Amino acid sequence: MIVKRLEKNPIVKPEDVPAYHENHEVIGVFNAGVAECNGETLLLLRVAERPIATDPNEVKTTLIDFSNENPEIRVLSLRKDDERYDFSDPRTILFNEKQRRTAYLTSLSYIRIARSKDGKHFTVDSEPFIYPDTAAESWGVEDPRVTQIDDTYYIQYSSISEKGVAVGLISTKDFVSYQRLGLIFPPENKDVAIFPERINGKYYALHRPVPKGIGQPEIWIAESDNLLYWGNHQHLLGLSEDGWDNGRIGGGAVPFKTDQGWIEIYHAADKDDRYCLGALLLDLEDPSKVLAKTMEPILSPEADYETNGFFSKVVFTCGVTLQDGVVRVYYGVSDTSMAICEMQLEDILSRLSYV
Repeated sequence: MIVKRLEKNPIVKPEDVPAYHENHEVIGVFNAGVAECNGETLLLLRVAERPIATDPNEVKTTLIDFSNENPEIRVLSLRKDDERYDFSDPRTILFNEKQRRTAYLTSLSYIRIARSKDGKHFTVDSEPFIYPDTAAESWGVEDPRVTQIDDTYYIQYSSISEKGVAVGLISTKDFVSYQRLGLIFPPENKDVAIFPERINGKYYALHRPVPKGIGQPEIWIAESDNLLYWGNHQHLLGLSEDGWDNGRIGGGAVPFKTDQGWIEIYHAADKDDRYCLGALLLDLEDPSKVLAKTMEPILSPEADYETNGFFSKVVFTCGVTLQDGVVRVYYGVSDTSMAICEMQLEDILSRLSYV
């Protein structure tokens, strides 16, 4: 697979984005949704911030308390020697119990826009675009995808709280103001990507439920009449027994249309948490039918910025653009920064194996 990484990667780094919260530091700008609007390419960056800690034996994290009329930022301080907690994963703090579950995240995320005229050189807005606004977002908003349908852009994003990971939907026409449309998938679900047009009168969306008992974290597809209420859920793609996609899989970018079918660039992790990207080909008239898939990754963590970072060995996309047969992939690297690579559409199609 011929992959052309941009020489100036990473294109947006934590040091490029000033912290929004006082006495906080930006530890990640990654997993951006992508939109093209008014001659600009927009990256809806997930910006992760955490409190600045001066005690090496202490871990601090931030959440938003919506229990009162006026939401309040709360900074929590936890001791590393507190045996009730497991700090081994840099992303989460777990209760150290027989049935371990997440106690807190190690950062608070929100969405900030980066803008570019050429799709490669970006400037980052000084203020957040989407900031937690409900109790379902008290631990942050993450990993947006952007679907344009006619003149409206629909932003699907992970809504995080102590109740779990749900999926919210926001609409905008100009990326200045927006309308909140509520939660469209309850916990535990994420990686939602809505197709950019109706197919035989229906809207379709990929999603990734996370079963706690029977089942695996795999890709499903659902349909809707109005983008708000989703049903007819069908399993779309499962894990392999071994290899690069035997840990978890989920939708990545919003699918795009080709003569051969819908192309979906998706992500998968193995059991060692190494994240790669693959491609699916879905039927044009019935996207619940998988026509073909890549047996090997089309993008793997190989460059230094992809293999080393806050959470290493990760490439993860929430958006691509297609122009003149070139697929430009905007992807998060090591849960730290944003990067760009380009692939020929024909090259991706040639790597597909029909099922």
